[in-house]
Amino acid sequence: MRLSLLLLLGAWAIPGGLGERATFTATAPHLDDEEKYSAHMPTHLRCDACRAVAYQMWQHLAEAEAKLHTPESGGRRELSESMYTDVLDRSCSQSWQGYGVQEVNQVKHLTGPGLNKGPESSISVMVTGGPWPIRLSQTCLHYLGEFGEDQIYEAHQQDREALEALLCGGPRGPCLEEAPVTREEL
Repeated sequence: MRLSLLLLLGAWAIPGGLGERATFTATAPHLDDEEKYSAHMPTHLRCDACRAVAYQMWQHLAEAEAKLHTPESGGRRELSESMYTDVLDRSCSQSWQGYGVQEVNQVKHLTGPGLNKGPESSISVMVTGGPWPIRLSQTCLHYLGEFGEDQIYEAHQQDREALEALLCGGPRGPCLEEAPVTREEL
């Protein structure tokens, strides 16, 4: 799929006067069969998916805590177990429509709220919808099952980075940077 955009700019944007045209072209990411058809999040996108889930959990919990701020609470914003369980369930069952896949410099990444932009080209295409919302929801539910609401809420209470480290780091986390392997000759 190739998408061409025609952009008309005034004299202030392009030297030479009015009526000149600048043409930008961008192509949609080329998705392989796993990215198109798999029921699961592709391995190379799991770190991005984890970071998106951590951000959404943190965001939903922070919004719920902000609603608790009342004069009688003394500034304390701690959710009850039933409240944070409900908030985390809602964070996983949301629409996830703001997320999609973008390819820059032949590298695909998930993009959306809470994810670093990373390297950008001057113009790019993001593919949303399709399998991505379901995969993100399943990823979110997976982390709820793996860590439990209590542990996730405790990490949230520390800060956003602690929550992301819990879900995405650790020995089995999807965001581990692999150290280069060196071989020693015998």
